[in-house]
Amino acid sequence: MALVEVNKGIKVVLNNIAYGASLKRKLQDMGLTPGVEFTVISKTSHGPLIIELRGARVALGRGIAEKIDVSIA
Repeated sequence: MALVEVNKGIKVVLNNIAYGASLKRKLQDMGLTPGVEFTVISKTSHGPLIIELRGARVALGRGIAEKIDVSIA
């Protein structure tokens, strides 16, 4: 499922990032690598999703979150 579909408070595992090579590399540099677990901290109807990843909070735009494939941890 796409990250944008996950509700607040749910822990997920990253499966794949279906985006261009440069953005995929940037997200991987931020710690979003296949198999990593993280939690959706904030999700509103408009604006970015905020996730907690390895002790840090990261804001992701909805367009990017639509391209990130996750499964429930």
